Parts: sequence; C-alpha cells; structure tokens
Amino acid sequence: MSSADKSVGTGQPVATQAPNGRAGSGKSVAVAWWRNAVVYQVYVRSFSDSNGDGIGDIPGITSRLEYLQQLGVEALWLTPCYPSPQFDHGYDVADYFDIEPDYGTLADFDSLVANARERGIKILMDVVPNHCSSHHAWFVEALSSPVGSAARERFYFRDGRGPNGDEPPNNWLAVFGGPAWSRELRADGSGGQWYLQTFTPWQPDFNWSNPEIIDYFDRMLRFWFDRGVEGFRVDAVTVLGKEPGLPDAPPPPPDSAETDAWSRNPYTVFHPSAHDVWRHWRVVINDYEATHPDRELVTVSEAYTSERPELLAEYVGGDQFHQSFAFDLMLAPWIADSYRAVVADVIESLAAVNATPAWTMNNHDTQRIVTRLGRSNAADPNSFTGNNLVYVDAPVDVAVGTRRAKAAIATAAALPGTIYLYFGEELGLPEVLDLPAHARQDPIFSRTDGREIGRDGCRVPMSWAPTPADSFGFSTIDSGEAPAAWMPQPSDWGQYSVQTEAQDPQSMLWWYRTVFSNRRHLDGPFEWAECDQESLVAFNRGDVLIVLNIGPDAVTLPSTLVGTRQVVLSSSIDQHSPDRLPGDCCVWLR
Repeated sequence: MSSADKSVGTGQPVATQAPNGRAGSGKSVAVAWWRNAVVYQVYVRSFSDSNGDGIGDIPGITSRLEYLQQLGVEALWLTPCYPSPQFDHGYDVADYFDIEPDYGTLADFDSLVANARERGIKILMDVVPNHCSSHHAWFVEALSSPVGSAARERFYFRDGRGPNGDEPPNNWLAVFGGPAWSRELRADGSGGQWYLQTFTPWQPDFNWSNPEIIDYFDRMLRFWFDRGVEGFRVDAVTVLGKEPGLPDAPPPPPDSAETDAWSRNPYTVFHPSAHDVWRHWRVVINDYEATHPDRELVTVSEAYTSERPELLAEYVGGDQFHQSFAFDLMLAPWIADSYRAVVADVIESLAAVNATPAWTMNNHDTQRIVTRLGRSNAADPNSFTGNNLVYVDAPVDVAVGTRRAKAAIATAAALPGTIYLYFGEELGLPEVLDLPAHARQDPIFSRTDGREIGRDGCRVPMSWAPTPADSFGFSTIDSGEAPAAWMPQPSDWGQYSVQTEAQDPQSMLWWYRTVFSNRRHLDGPFEWAECDQESLVAFNRGDVLIVLNIGPDAVTLPSTLVGTRQVVLSSSIDQHSPDRLPGDCCVWLR
C-alpha cells in the first residue's frame, strides 16, 4: 500500500488516485482530471440570455466563461440542450444530434467548446437514454405503424387489459405521478395499444433490448465526442432496465408520497439488466480513447442510492461509469451522525472498486440548500428529506440556511473526489417557493394537479445585476423594453446578483471563490480525526484538519486535536481562535 492509501473505519483503502486513470484503456495516467475536479452544472435555460428573448442560451454561457473561470470551475455540465418540445425542459429529447433552436446552433456549441478549452474548462453534456420525446421521429413513426411493426419494437407497446383493452398492461406508476402507461389514440378516435412512459406521456421509454437503440446511442456518443465533449452526465439510470414480461409490481407502502411510490417497483428500479448497457458504453468510450490519445473522457450516473448505499459501487466498477453521484450529503439532515455515516459509507464503498466520489449539494431536481438547511426541522431525521420530490412545509430561516450552507460546502469541498456545483448556489440563491400556479412549468405540478409544487423554484433564472432591468442582467439587449425572463424572478433577486456579491467580501460568492481557491492545495489522503464530541465531524486531508460543527452552540476543540494549528479558512463571519469553533461552522486548520 502506498503512502497515498489510508484506512478509513473498516480498513478499506481510500482511493485518492487510480493506478490507471482510465480503466481498461491501457493508458497510464497518474490522476484522471475528473477524479478531483470542480464541475459546474449549467441549467441552460436559466443561466444567461444573449439575444433578449428571455431564455438562456449557449452564446450566453460562452459570454460568462470568465466568471466561471474565476470561480475555479474546471468543467461545465450542460443540462439537455438538444431539440425538444420542452414539456420537461429538455429531458424530453426530440433529436439527439442537434441543438435546441432556442439555445442556438451547432456552430454556437462548437464555439462554446473552443472558448472553454482556451480557459482550461471542459464541456460535459447530459444524455437521456431511458426515454425520448413523443415528438422524436421514431415515436411518431411508431404511432403510424401497425401493431407488431419494427417501429413499435423500439418502444414498449402493449395491448391493454380488460374486456376492451381499456386498462393499462400493468400497475406500474410514473415518476411524476399517475400511471406509467399511456394509450395511443387512433385516427378514428378509438383507443389502441398502450406505451410505457416511466415519467410522463410525452416521454416514451426506449426498449433497450432492441439492437437499434444500442446502435443509435453508440453513434450519439461518438458524434458529441467528435465535437469536443469530454463526457456525459447520464440521466435516470436506475429505471432503464425492465423485467421481461413487465409483471405487476408489488404495492408501495401505504404512506408513500405520490411521486415516490414508483421507486418501490423492483421490476424497473435498479434492474440488473441495465448494467449490460453501461458496460457496453464503457467499451465504446475506451475504444474511442484508444484512437484519440489526447482525450480523457468521463461518465457520471444519476443513481439515487442513498437508501441502499451498497448499490453505489455497482455503477462505478472499472467496466461501467467513471463516477456515480453521491447524493447522500444533499439528502442528509443537519445532524453530525448523519454526515459522518454518509461520508464513511460513500468513501469506503467506492474505495473497494478504486473509485472516487462525485459529491453534490444541489441540482435541478432538489430544493436549494439555503432553503433546505434553513427549515426549522432541518435537524429532525423523521421529517426532513432534502429531496425536492417529497416535500416538507416547515418554516424557513434563510439566514440560518445560509450559515449552514457555507459550512456544508466547505465540508464537501474538502472531501476527496469531484464536487458538482449547481448554477446560482455560489450566490446563495434560495428556493423560490411562491411562484404563481400559472408560471409553474414542471410536469410534477401538472401531473399531481398541484398537490406537489415541483422543481421550478430551483430553476429561476440567474441574477447578474442588482436592478430589475434586463431581468437582473439575465438578458442582454441593445435597446427597447427589457424582456421578461422565461420564469419570473423575485423582486429581491438583485441582492443575490453577481455584481452585488462580487463587491462584498462577506458574500456567498466570495466564500465559494475562497473555498475553491484553497481546495487546490488539498492533496493529502483522507483520514478521520480522533474526536468524540457529538456535534463535530472532523477529518484530515494531509496536513489540513477540517472540522464541521453541526450544532447551534460554540464548541471548544480539544488541544490534542488542534495542537499548534492555525485557521486557514472559516465559514463564520466572526473572528475566532483555532480552538473555539462557532455553531453551524466549518473551519480548515493547518
């Protein structure tokens, strides 16, 4: 065992670097770039509007590269920017080989890749393999083709149950509410077959047992790699596999939330057949790298494994994904025991397969951390979920949430592995909870008849300037009336603007820049620090000690822990000594 491998808890080695950066590629790389990177998720529609139509676009992203470089970003993950009817804002893809016209052109995309590369920033895309849009040419063809045709075999078309086929083929439930089946409407107005749609009726599932689907996505991956894309975040990987015969699922627990019941279906959630697809993709990627020695590609899976942490490592063996999101910190209550358990479970399980974590505290599906951690029940394990798809209604104190969020990001940034940021979190943007019903566009809201408000509140456009003109700087116009952003921004959005925070050394933006500037110097192994104080999470990264105090009260750190160390950075705005840690604070000591 090298000096870079240290034991954690159970004695498993912590993988801080791979002997071979690209499993199976035959290339010798000390540390692959994606193992320790800072990746920034751009919600394309909401980041920056370059042409004044109120919709974010690719040239808008290109115009903000200097800002992202100053933040310390090493790669951008773009949410789906393919042509789409936008019923689920890009996660309903109509064409996997082009750019959504609202966002620009392929030439605009190529310009973004080239300009980002000049600044040392890589581009990752979002791929949606489980389903496409009902506007996709293949699905349109399937609807006009006869039962049993090759066009229908690309999807899951089945006859209905009941005397006239009026009932769905099975009892599966959709992620966004309602049944997981929709019935086609024939030209004469009668009902035809049913098709599987795990999310919504306008997102039909691909049949991955069909070789045409496999070939289609092989070509899709290579198409974007050829344009300079360095990897993909892969959407909804946990539902891609399907049990042959599509049998009825056991009923979910009676207290399951409407948009959580689907996750109890063992015949599509975490189905083992999906791993064959990911192994095939890894072969495609390794083959591409073998013929492009200057490239170092990455895939990261979206697999929510928090309830079954043993599954995380299954996605990141050397023959599947390079990374799989560790959502555990994002979903954890503000409790020290929870944070310690999460970190131990993730690091130890991934060390067994020589993988490093992909941490994130926010994304486009989850209420923003400032709001989550500011809720009055954020420290209650029985009522707090963190997941935007299951709601709590406890009051929010944004000041408390901001203080805790600063401590949480400093902790996550100090852990080994990659960290994925979500646009606007570096400004401390809160969740917008009071959007009017007419402005909500998330299908969760419509599919549950408003019983769940959906994810729109974390997708409100970015605030760049302190005044409402140009939608707080979100839209760029030369003259005329300022455009309205596609999603309404709160009237106080200016206080969170880039211009405002860039001038305030106490702002969240300054804090993020400070954390990620210091993060570059964390190159030592991870080891738990000896500390028995209940509210503390303490660990070492080489010669730096990181201590998180999850609790409202200040704590005196033992001299055996602190020694002669000095404060490198502290999330508290108050000056304090190295051995006296304020409540809801993270400190780095060297």
